[in-house]
Amino acid sequence: MKKLFITSVFALGSLTAFAQEEQAAEAVEIAATEAVAQEEFSEVALEEVPEAVTAMVETNYPGATINKAHKNEANQYKLEVSLENGTSGALIVDEEGNAIEQ
Repeated sequence: MKKLFITSVFALGSLTAFAQEEQAAEAVEIAATEAVAQEEFSEVALEEVPEAVTAMVETNYPGATINKAHKNEANQYKLEVSLENGTSGALIVDEEGNAIEQ
């Protein structure tokens, strides 16, 4: 009886380990897909950037200048922005001006 119990514990433990490996593999695939999606931006003219996006930049970063704009198929915009103090950075926002976490 004791051997049966120990065997059952080992079997259950090994099944749990395999389930965790599958979840980790799925998480890696999702992260890789999101990374590829972020890289698929193509440059657009600054005039094509929606008013909501430019208004968000003006409101949250007074005096900032949008140098370049890129757009992906999901209508997300990657903006290269320069601030008055000489620093620069990139923002990713949706077409309504909502920031997207990177």
